[in-house]
Amino acid sequence: MTDIQKNWMEHLSREELDELLTVDNWRSWRSVLLDWGLVALSFVMVAFYPNPLTIVLAIFSIGARQLGFAVAMHEASHRTLFKNRRLNDFVGNWLCAYPIWSDLKPYRNYHLQHHAKTWTEEDPDLGLATPFPITRDSMRRKIIRDLTGQTGWKRAKATLARDLGRSQGKVRRLDFTGTRNLTGVMVTNIVLLAILTAFGHPALYLLWVAAWFTTYSLAMRIRSIAEHAVITDRNSPFGNTRTTMASWWERLFVAPNRVNYHLEHHLLMTVPHYNLPRMHELLRERGILDGACIAESYGEVLSLAASKAAA
Repeated sequence: MTDIQKNWMEHLSREELDELLTVDNWRSWRSVLLDWGLVALSFVMVAFYPNPLTIVLAIFSIGARQLGFAVAMHEASHRTLFKNRRLNDFVGNWLCAYPIWSDLKPYRNYHLQHHAKTWTEEDPDLGLATPFPITRDSMRRKIIRDLTGQTGWKRAKATLARDLGRSQGKVRRLDFTGTRNLTGVMVTNIVLLAILTAFGHPALYLLWVAAWFTTYSLAMRIRSIAEHAVITDRNSPFGNTRTTMASWWERLFVAPNRVNYHLEHHLLMTVPHYNLPRMHELLRERGILDGACIAESYGEVLSLAASKAAA
């Protein structure tokens, strides 16, 4: 880590820091509503043009937006989704977490530990990064498990065990256990099904379920690999966390809501997601990102993660 990186905040003015830290409710609403808008557009596309191509495209698009909801929940966990804490947690759960069978409260507890203990033995996300690099064959098998629903089924069983109080995992319930924990996912998914039914297309709900079991799993895997796998220096925040420069189509299918600017997020975790590109520009202009862990595309990241030679 260079001298300028050790004291990087000194190279930003107070005005610049205040601008980066400003939570804009409208921009947060825009992100959440855009995610739901793209989900709705995927449903409409299949409703009007039902064929294998549109169905596959919709499943990939919806899976990416499900990751978008997970990212918005992540924003809410840092209380950077909305200024008002009640609104922040309400939207973070009812419009983002619950529809994808997640929950803000247990997520917040373990995620903040990830920030405090990044790339140490106490990092709850360490297991997501340490297996890499792997061979191409191993990566291919992981992707196949994701797209065939095997990973999703495993996640469903683990999430059910968590909510019923039968799990001691990293997102175990610390508040209460039992079927009441299923209320959020059940209510939000019933509402989604009811809306589709009201428009005369209840079968479209199967696209949501299929995406959750398949493409959402793949998008989450790519996200976790890009953020902390095959890094350059586990002891430096500029080397143990990666930012990936995403193209427009990568943002559409694997990097929603500026999730690709992960190094910047770890440097200052209370910067809202829509301000991370500006933060990246400021840091780059001042040479603070020289030698930092930055990839030019998700293809580059996956190639690095699958670079281990076969035995």
